[in-house]
Amino acid sequence: MNSNLQKTYDELLAKAKELAVLQSTQTIINWDMETKMPPKALNLRSQQVAQLEVIAHKMLTDPALGKTIEGIEKDPAYYELDKAQKRNVYLTKKAYDENTKLPEELVFEMAKQQTIAVGVWKKAKAAKDYKMFKPELKKMIELREKTANILMDVKGTKTPYDALLDIFESKMTADKTTKVFDAMRVGLIDVMKKVEKAGKPDTSILGRPVPIETQRKISEAAMEFIGYDTKSPNAGGRLDETEHPFTTGYYDDVRITTHYHEDRWASSLYSVLHEGGHAMYEQGLPHEWMYQPIGSAASFGIHESQSRFVENMVGHSPEFLSYMLPKLKKIVGKPLRGVKLADFLAAVNVVEPSKIRIEADEVTYGLHIIIRFEMERDIFAGKLKVDELPHAWNEKYDKYLGVEIENDSEGVMQDTHWASGYYGYFPSYALGNIYGGMFLKKLKKDQPTWKKELKKGNFTPVKSWMIENVHSKGNLYDPADLVKEVAGENLTVKPFIAYLEKKYGKIYGF
Repeated sequence: MNSNLQKTYDELLAKAKELAVLQSTQTIINWDMETKMPPKALNLRSQQVAQLEVIAHKMLTDPALGKTIEGIEKDPAYYELDKAQKRNVYLTKKAYDENTKLPEELVFEMAKQQTIAVGVWKKAKAAKDYKMFKPELKKMIELREKTANILMDVKGTKTPYDALLDIFESKMTADKTTKVFDAMRVGLIDVMKKVEKAGKPDTSILGRPVPIETQRKISEAAMEFIGYDTKSPNAGGRLDETEHPFTTGYYDDVRITTHYHEDRWASSLYSVLHEGGHAMYEQGLPHEWMYQPIGSAASFGIHESQSRFVENMVGHSPEFLSYMLPKLKKIVGKPLRGVKLADFLAAVNVVEPSKIRIEADEVTYGLHIIIRFEMERDIFAGKLKVDELPHAWNEKYDKYLGVEIENDSEGVMQDTHWASGYYGYFPSYALGNIYGGMFLKKLKKDQPTWKKELKKGNFTPVKSWMIENVHSKGNLYDPADLVKEVAGENLTVKPFIAYLEKKYGKIYGF
C-alpha cells in the first residue's frame, strides 16, 4: 500500500475509533438507565441520550469522513487493500451514506422518544393499561416510518420494512424472511403435534419457590460454567437485575442482566445462559480489530445464534443438565431433593404453548417470533393501526398457539422492543435459532466429543469452536455469507428442525 493510501486509510480508522468509543459510552448510559437510574431522572436522561445520538450522527455525517472514503476508493492503489481493509471501507461508507440522509432533528427526536416511550411502557405494563402507552407507541411508529422511508431509498430496498430489517440483518428482506419462516412454521408445528400426542411431563419441580438470594448463587454457577468473569481483578463483565434481561457493552466491558421470579427459578438460570452467550460473542471478537467496523458482530441474528445456542443447545441438553443438576441440588437444597435427572430434563424441556416469548420453549418460540414479524410487516405496510394492535396480537396467539391473552401486559406490551423503536429486530431471534442449527451440524463434525465434554462440565470445546469459526470473523461477512462460510451451505431451516426432532423424540419417546 502506498504512503498516501496508508495515510488516508489510517484517517478512516482514527475516525472509526472515535465513533466506537462514543458508541460504547452510549451503551453504558443505556445500561445505567435500565439498572441504576432513579425514576425522576427520566426526562434528563432522554435529553442526554438524544444529545449523544446527535453527536454520533454528526461524526458519521461529517463531510470530512465522506472525503476520506472517496479518497480511498479513488486511489489507484485501492486494489492493494486486503479483504478486511476493504470491508472496513465498505461498512464505513454504508453507515455514512445512510446517516447523511437522516435529518439531525429526526435522529434527536428518535433518541428522545425512545427513552420516553420505554419509561411509559414500564409504567403501562405494570398498570396493565395499553391506553397509557398508546400515544407514545404511535409517535414511535410514526418516527420509524419517517426513518424507514428515507432509508428505503439509500439502501435500495423495495419496502420501508425491508429497510428496517436491513438494520439488524444486512441484506435480509421480508420476502426472504417469510419464505424461511413458512418452512420453519411447518417443521415446528409437526414437532409440536408429535409432542402433544406423547403427553405433558410433570413441571411442578420448576414451580417450587426458591429464594432470590439462592437464585443469585445459581447465576454465579452458570456464569462460571461458560467462563463469563464478573469477579476476578481482570473481570470484563457484571450481572445486574432488570425488568427485561439484556446484554450491552464492548470488548472489555460487556454487562448482562437477568430477572428473578421466586416461583419460576429456572427462568433466571436460562436468562443468564442466554445473555452470557451474547457476552461470550462480544468478548470473543478479535481484539486486534477493536475500534474497527469489522470488529463488531455480523448481525443481530448471528448474535442470537450464540445466545440461543448456549441457552438451549447447551443449557437444555441432557449432558449439561447431568453435570449441573448435582450442583443445583447443593445450592437449592430442599426444592430439588430427590429429583431425578430424567424428570428434571423433561421438565425444563417441556413443550407447551405459552403467552410469554422469553419463557417459551425451543419448539414454540419460533411461533412467537412469526407473530411479531407478521404484525410488524403489516404495520409498515399500512395494514395495521396502533388501535388494532392488541386485538391483532390476541387473535394471532389464539390462532398460532391456542392460548388466550387475558391482558395487554402479557400480550402486546410484553416486550420492550416496540417501545424502543426496534422494528425489524424480532426476526433475528428466530433466524438465530436457524443459524444455530446450521452451526450445530458443523460443530458435530469438527468436535465429535463435545457432548461428552459437556457432561464433564467442560464448555471449552464449544466456546473455542465458536470463537474460531464465528467470533473471529467479526463483521467480515454479511450474515448469510458468514453462515455459508462456517456451515458450508446456504441458509436452511432443515438442521434446526432435525435437531428438534432428534432431541424431543428422545425426551418424549416418538
